[in-house]
Amino acid sequence: MPEQLKVMSARAVKSAVGALAAQFSQKTGCAVVFDFAPVGALEKKLAAGESADVVILSAAAIDGLEKSGRVAPGTRSLLGRTSIGVAVRDGAPLPDISTPAAFKALLLSAEHIAVSDVAVGGTAARYLPQLFERIGIAAALEPKLIRCAGGGDVTERVARGEATIGMTFISEMLAVSGATVVGPLPAPYGNDTAYCAALMTSTTFSDVASAFIAALVGTHSREIWRAAGFETQ
Repeated sequence: MPEQLKVMSARAVKSAVGALAAQFSQKTGCAVVFDFAPVGALEKKLAAGESADVVILSAAAIDGLEKSGRVAPGTRSLLGRTSIGVAVRDGAPLPDISTPAAFKALLLSAEHIAVSDVAVGGTAARYLPQLFERIGIAAALEPKLIRCAGGGDVTERVARGEATIGMTFISEMLAVSGATVVGPLPAPYGNDTAYCAALMTSTTFSDVASAFIAALVGTHSREIWRAAGFETQ
């Protein structure tokens, strides 16, 4: 049994993975050391040669690592799916985002909108500017945007009243107090993202790393994932 496992993980899953890792460590005595960062940032680190025992990334990012031979084939497990949503400050009226028209009207009427900075490399950070262009309001929204260091920062800006609304993954919103999740973006604007865990081919602790992944997807874990804002199988 190794003293510790190294896990490179998307920040969107931090709440659930952190709780399940604590249970795993208590049961096995093996510490789990995390590098939590946006998917894009982790992809850059991996491309530069960094490695880990386990990676937890979007399904698309895992696909790329499998093709490059960095992830062991057949070792991925689906953890859950989460959606980009809208948050407002606790106590504020809940806006209507039930239709594309209502959502667009909210964006145009909001005084300040918190989003993750695309430079951070997160999935939501990359998707939202494309959505704004797609619905033809990117130029109108530009003066309103507060670009943040990540999903947690987005929600904290909303909780402090610095932004009228914030948009990031619901899983990241739920981890911050002081803000209320209104709901996911309406279809067809939603962008559900599946997150998976897989073994890196470089690990020398494949048995323990596999046991860790099994702990993340066991039946007992489902309530933790759901409470963290994920849909599970």
